[in-house]
Amino acid sequence: MAKAGHADEHDAVPVSMPALPAVSRRCFIAASGAVAAGAALASCTSISPNVTDPRRKEPQTMAVDLTGIPNLCTHEHWGSIDAIGTVSEGYRADVECGATPSRRVDLFDLLLDPYFHGHLCAAGDDPNSLARQAKRKDFGVWAREAPQDAFSALSSVMTRHALTGTYQCTRRGVQRLYGVDISDADRLDLAELNARIARNYADIFGWYRQTMQHCRFSGLIRPVHPEFYVREQSQATAKAEHAFTRTVMRIDPLLDLWRRDSPRRAGLAQITGVSPQDAGSWRAFLAKLFELAERNGAVGIKQLQAYTRTLEFRPRDDTTVTWIGDLDPDQVTAFKDWVVHECCRLANDRGWPHQIHVGTHNLEQSSPLPLGALAERYPDVKLVLLHCWPFLEESGWLAKYHRNIYLDTCWMPVLNPAFYREAMRMWLTYVPTSKIMCAHDSTSIEMAVGSSLFARELLGQALGEQAHALSLSSTALERVALDILHNNGAAVYGMSRL
Repeated sequence: MAKAGHADEHDAVPVSMPALPAVSRRCFIAASGAVAAGAALASCTSISPNVTDPRRKEPQTMAVDLTGIPNLCTHEHWGSIDAIGTVSEGYRADVECGATPSRRVDLFDLLLDPYFHGHLCAAGDDPNSLARQAKRKDFGVWAREAPQDAFSALSSVMTRHALTGTYQCTRRGVQRLYGVDISDADRLDLAELNARIARNYADIFGWYRQTMQHCRFSGLIRPVHPEFYVREQSQATAKAEHAFTRTVMRIDPLLDLWRRDSPRRAGLAQITGVSPQDAGSWRAFLAKLFELAERNGAVGIKQLQAYTRTLEFRPRDDTTVTWIGDLDPDQVTAFKDWVVHECCRLANDRGWPHQIHVGTHNLEQSSPLPLGALAERYPDVKLVLLHCWPFLEESGWLAKYHRNIYLDTCWMPVLNPAFYREAMRMWLTYVPTSKIMCAHDSTSIEMAVGSSLFARELLGQALGEQAHALSLSSTALERVALDILHNNGAAVYGMSRL
């Protein structure tokens, strides 16, 4: 498999991208050495003072510029936009390999993604309400028929959300890749920007690869549904996506296959050749799905049960589980517990990591502390805790005291860059830095670029603080940055370290 980010047929930087300042390895080492000494090199832009008050007597804390360090995107949802759409199982990009847009992509697709659109609605600023006030059917129709009017109306409510991470990540990504500030509505040429976005997404996988190379994304791992391994838009588009994408198989949909009438269970039974009815057939069914994912290059599994239930998965004896039917809540919990443990056993046999959502929703029940027992039971499964906020202390404690628990800061800058800053300041001096990785959990590559800008800046600030406080050497500083942004994820998912 070709490594994303290296020179290939998409070598050239896209015309629409402003040039990124070059930061060489030599320049980074030299600059980080200056951090430890408390002085900047005039010839290198890799560091800058956080504090400029000349009255301060102690050495100024310096921030390290990490734009030259590769970043492995270990958990992303690129393509979860309206122009690519959904199917019954979820977002089409997560179900159909090689899924491309079914219509022209524009700024509204990138901006009103599932995250920001959801946050607008939660605050009472539903874009469809704006459309109805303008006598339009819905906002999507309005945006296509009268984009400038729709954007003007949307801008009037976006000002209330202009400081949020969700908006700023997309804004900064668009600004970085297109040289356009979408917050400056008076100067924005929306028609021109939409035309440029449409041109890029007309070759979506070429656009991803070009952007990854230019913005120093060293690889991509995306969670996908089991159907992804047999369903393709076309052989050509699937090949294009496979060329730079690795996957983890989502097991969360498997936990909902207990219902008496389950078209999805029937479809997966047809794929695997096994109709699950009892403990033995369920084990065979799950084993077939894991074999399918493994044959198609999967490197792990993922689940998001923290959104709906506790993360305490109790071991269940086969005789206590009801497999299919009109189950009561306790029976549903028992079934889900059994499936999680069986999937962990299959992952353990393969040495696969398991990504698990922690916090952000369902806060009363999404503490990661029960996952310590799961880590002990399956020692060859690396449990990767995603998001972690607001359970930063609990997540850090688990990673410190369990050799097979890791932390991924993905989605933190999108939720709120301050969460990422807090995590870095807490974890860097508590958790082994080999346990921390940094993806973005973004719905578009533009959002991921914006998130990476925040992450690199805030990690650079945190490293600068520690360099000053602990007199870290340039070698140690570089190693920590490279490990967090790339090497730790590469080690967990069996990819090449740098």
